[in-house]
Amino acid sequence: MVEKKKVSETEEVATEKVEKVSGKKQSQSEVSTSAEILEKIEKMTVLELADLVKALEEKFGVTAAMPVAMAANTGGAAEPGEAKEEEKTDFEVVLKEVGVNKIKVIKEIRTITALGLKESKDLVDGAPSTVKEHVDKKEAEGIKEKLEAVGAVVEIK
Repeated sequence: MVEKKKVSETEEVATEKVEKVSGKKQSQSEVSTSAEILEKIEKMTVLELADLVKALEEKFGVTAAMPVAMAANTGGAAEPGEAKEEEKTDFEVVLKEVGVNKIKVIKEIRTITALGLKESKDLVDGAPSTVKEHVDKKEAEGIKEKLEAVGAVVEIK
């Protein structure tokens, strides 16, 4: 008795859902088919349901993923046209010009990058070239100060 009541409740729920979607009433055979499908789904394991979803996605060319809502601006109201720029945390130190003290610049590059003598010389000779990538702002400014102290021209990007 309890199981029949549960089945009829499932049929009613299925009927209501289908009526909302289609906008019309269904015949009794269509309702019982929907109820049977729902009953089978209720008895499936999670893995079987995942396989079913994949099969439906492939068959009908749809995706079951929920659309992701854009995060609300929590930092206060920005005026239209005013874009809030994220603070940059990843910097690149570029040697623009060597200057007159090429040997001192090569020595400083060696201490900063831990490159060998030949690699450091090649880096200095190939100016403008990147000295160090993916460093924080404080470290990039420290490298710039060291290289400018020996006569080089340095840019932080």
